[in-house]
Amino acid sequence: MRKIWSVLLILAMLTALCFTAVQAEEEEEDISLWDYLYTPSPAPDPNATPSPAPTPVPTPTPQLEADGSMFVTITAVGDVTIGRNVQHSGTSIFEKELKKQDNDINFIFRNVKEIFEEDDLTIANFEGVLADDYKIPSSKRENSYLFLGDPSYAKALSGNSVEAVTMENNHVGDFGDQGIADTIAAMEAEGIVWSNKGNLGVYETKGLKIGMLAYQTLNQPISSEELKYVVADDIADARKICDLVIVSFHWGNELDYAPRSNQLMLGRAAIDSGADLVLGHHSHRINPIEEYKGKYIVYSLANCSFAGNNKPSDMFTFIFQCRFQMKNGQVMGNSFRIIPCRISSRKDYNDFAITPLTEQANISTVLSTLEKNGRNLNYAVSDYPLEWE
Repeated sequence: MRKIWSVLLILAMLTALCFTAVQAEEEEEDISLWDYLYTPSPAPDPNATPSPAPTPVPTPTPQLEADGSMFVTITAVGDVTIGRNVQHSGTSIFEKELKKQDNDINFIFRNVKEIFEEDDLTIANFEGVLADDYKIPSSKRENSYLFLGDPSYAKALSGNSVEAVTMENNHVGDFGDQGIADTIAAMEAEGIVWSNKGNLGVYETKGLKIGMLAYQTLNQPISSEELKYVVADDIADARKICDLVIVSFHWGNELDYAPRSNQLMLGRAAIDSGADLVLGHHSHRINPIEEYKGKYIVYSLANCSFAGNNKPSDMFTFIFQCRFQMKNGQVMGNSFRIIPCRISSRKDYNDFAITPLTEQANISTVLSTLEKNGRNLNYAVSDYPLEWE
């Protein structure tokens, strides 16, 4: 009889266990029947010594040169305009391509991810809006292009080592102040540092603070001459807390292959005021680079990933990299290189995946275009190295 009762008791306990497992199946814990029947959980000991906190992982010490200096590499790319144009009905060209790529938004940087990962900071000009909802301001209703993407598209930046974006351009305001606020929220949710005319973006790496300022000259209430003084004041403020200061301008005219006089004035004035590097965009075309007072002015980085056209007349672009040699928070020297690219992995149409060029004829086209359009610039660089000096 006792054996029967023992068996019944065990069966009852098993039934209770099954019921408990159904209730807690989300926890996916293995339960030992022996431990359940014979080993009650001990009560916590109030006098027990608490477990030590996990040891924090130390920040890697920057690799120093023999003279105690270190190198900081900054990568810059042009316009990132992803999403749909709400002025066109139906499925957009970007959405169609995204579907082909199994809805993996990372496809736009798949061929340059390693380049971005190997530097210390990658900066892009983000030209568009990321938001779930939108309202078109009356001043924008007649525009041909109004770019909108899902907020999750910001993962293409964070997932591919793009640490910072400039957000001072003629499309970030396509959907008014709310669109700007939503885009900022999407960037911040992914840990992306952003800058515009009212916000100094600061990124820290290797114990250094890199400050980023951004401006545009398009449809502004002040002239370029007046903007020069605003930029100078902002650079002075940024220099108080930053070891390097980068200034970005959205300027010039679309389809221009060379800078105009106001761009020359502003770029050089920024260097005169203490900027370490000037980056430009808006023309959708590559522009030459100047070396002015030992610092670089990149007048146009052209497109990077551009969803405005599936067959642009010129799909060439380049990635710009500047390597600063730093010691005690001071710049000891710098050098640059470019990586000629196509804004598409295909030649026959734009699939929005920026890709380094491999054919020498195409690389030569990029180099000759830059050299030719820099002939009338007083401070144009003498050549465009593809490798570090």
